[in-house]
Amino acid sequence: MTAPRIALISAVPTAMAPAAEALREGFPEAEVWHLLDDRLLSDADEQGGLTATLRARMHRLIEHAVRGGADAVLLTCSLYGVVAQEAAGGVAVPVLAPDQAAFEQIAAGGLRHVLVVASFEAALRDSVDRLRTVLASSAPAPGVEVSGLVVPEAKAVTAAGERDRLVSVLVEGVSAAIADADAVFLAQYSLAPAARALAAALEMPVVSGPASAASVLRTLLSGP
Repeated sequence: MTAPRIALISAVPTAMAPAAEALREGFPEAEVWHLLDDRLLSDADEQGGLTATLRARMHRLIEHAVRGGADAVLLTCSLYGVVAQEAAGGVAVPVLAPDQAAFEQIAAGGLRHVLVVASFEAALRDSVDRLRTVLASSAPAPGVEVSGLVVPEAKAVTAAGERDRLVSVLVEGVSAAIADADAVFLAQYSLAPAARALAAALEMPVVSGPASAASVLRTLLSGP
């Protein structure tokens, strides 16, 4: 049987390894195919957000992946998650937004309070807003409280690839702000490598986009 090919479309190099690692752990049968356009975020900044031109560019990347034999496509940049939702109905393979599976996991988890953690403010605002929207429309979880925390030191640490340091920085930042939260959501793929160690240190669930996506993709392509 041919290994299912998962196309990972990334806007920054630091998101590539966490997504591939999650697939190796959660869906080892899959073949990973990286597609990187490292101007997607900077062009969005320069153009004032996600323009029609940038949406079309991401659609072309998705179409390229499908024509190239991808059995599923996972976007790793949350800014373009809406494009995944637009594309999902127009192609013959699953197309997932970066945190779609994670949000569904949180909504179904019976949680009271989720702390969203990011390394910069824009990423935090985006993730908190979208998670609240999903939870508000989810019958099992309309009353889940969502709060946010920026750990700015994590940005430089992830860029340097210092995983152990990333864990310690996140443990320090989150421990001081955890309050009554009963789960943590890591808002960026670049933070995901710390998820397991952070969960052990905090003794609570830590949800990350890559791990949740890998689990859903395995179910979609291989069955439960």
